[in-house]
Amino acid sequence: MKTYGELCAVARALDIVGDRWNLLIVRELLIGGRARFTDLQRGLPGVAPNLLAQRLRDLEGHDVVRREAATAPAAGTLYALTERGAQLEGVVRELLRWGAPTVVDAPRDAIFQMHWLSLPARYLARDGDPKAPDTTIRFGTLADGFDLTASGGAIDVQPCRSEVSPDATVSGSGPVLVGLLQGALELPQATTLGVTVQGDQGAVLRILPKGVAMTDPQ
Repeated sequence: MKTYGELCAVARALDIVGDRWNLLIVRELLIGGRARFTDLQRGLPGVAPNLLAQRLRDLEGHDVVRREAATAPAAGTLYALTERGAQLEGVVRELLRWGAPTVVDAPRDAIFQMHWLSLPARYLARDGDPKAPDTTIRFGTLADGFDLTASGGAIDVQPCRSEVSPDATVSGSGPVLVGLLQGALELPQATTLGVTVQGDQGAVLRILPKGVAMTDPQ
């Protein structure tokens, strides 16, 4: 494993998570909690299986990732973040904030997976009507998406669950959905740009921010 060889906390941190794919592995585990090797492959298109295996071994060796056995009746190995690995959420959040303005300039052929949007959704969505009954909005599909629930003033974001019947389902392109969640686009604007809402549009309006972007100070 390459090292900067510097007595500096930044350099030491990059020795561990600075290699290509490492922080994206952390992203996938922050989103899903636990994941099989094949789940990580799906969420990291372009990574070679042998390289992913090596990166997981490196992260495991530095107490960022742990392996655990799946609970019966499932079988096999699951990967999850250790307590120390979970502390990288703040780092990932700041990278999201810093990188958000560049999304609009991404190449047209850039890959987008809906579940990646779940992390910014955690930080950007808000419950605009805390006294209303709980509502769940599904972004994407069971195969690639997440469920966002507004309840009593709080927002909860989870991987899609088959037993949940959402009040609304949202689909669309990555850049437009990012703009919608940032508050840079109103819902009518987003729909003219290809965002589709099936179900209760009011539920979607309830969780959208009011012109607050991740680049703005909190």
